[in-house]
Amino acid sequence: MNGNFSRIVGTGSYLPAKVLTNHDLGRMVDTSDEWIYTRTGIRQRHIAADHEATSDLALAASRNAIAAAGVRPQDLDLIVVATTTPDMVFPSTACILQSKLGVRRCPAFDVQAVCSGFIYGLATADQFIRSGQYRHALVVGAEVYSRILDWKDRSTCVLFGDGAGAIVLRRGDAPGVLSSHLHADGSYAGMLSVPGTVCGGKVSGRPLLHMDGSGVFKFAVRVLDEIVEETLAANRLKKTDIDWLIPHQANIRIIHATAKKLGLSMERVVVTVEHHANTSAASIPLALDEAVRDGRIRSGQHVLLEAVGGGLTWGAVLVKW
Repeated sequence: MNGNFSRIVGTGSYLPAKVLTNHDLGRMVDTSDEWIYTRTGIRQRHIAADHEATSDLALAASRNAIAAAGVRPQDLDLIVVATTTPDMVFPSTACILQSKLGVRRCPAFDVQAVCSGFIYGLATADQFIRSGQYRHALVVGAEVYSRILDWKDRSTCVLFGDGAGAIVLRRGDAPGVLSSHLHADGSYAGMLSVPGTVCGGKVSGRPLLHMDGSGVFKFAVRVLDEIVEETLAANRLKKTDIDWLIPHQANIRIIHATAKKLGLSMERVVVTVEHHANTSAASIPLALDEAVRDGRIRSGQHVLLEAVGGGLTWGAVLVKW
């Protein structure tokens, strides 16, 4: 399939203007900056304004990625949005984003894999491009987690923030996305969930985030180690061949554990959790955009993206920049 490889040719991100610091949270719930930072590595998070929907955050990030790629919205052949917090039940946030971009006719759909959503979305778009069907694809991770948090539960409300990140993929002759590896185990569904539904116009259950923190931590450290080994083996690479690790920004302890397993110094790990917190599907593209724009990621480098999310889902994508 000569010529049917996908490369990331543009990145973009957006963070809402409002910043909520740990000190601010200390006035809302029984916590402190020291308590949060020592356990999570988080200092602050961004919170969407009342008028901002997930599609609005996605739009701003997408425009930045499209501009960086040097293409027009009309050049897009596919739009994939990874989100756990869609604008509404339906239509998809991807279709709403498509309209806001002024694009018509190209396929647009959402992917729901929680914090692994961007990895799932990137893998999906890559396969469409490899098939030869499309030339340009927009992949977005966008979330407004502030609206599904219990702001009285210090074990969860301190962890999350709002934001969006996006990439543009282009078909080319040289491999950019080298491989993708996706997994899920639904038997762990209750470990991380928002157990609420809408029926007859009324909310049933509790539509706020529930998490078994210690259970997720143990699971994440184990499967991230496994997915790294799987990815390296598939590409016949050694751990020392990885130039940059861009993990899901959930918790600095998980990030440290994953880097240690890889034998990577933290200087080779892109960390944004301190100022973004956990933005779920948006966290990897947000971190990727930051590292691309500040010049850390350069041509020819191997970049490993990996995440664990509700489902439980997990996955990795290896990229040659």
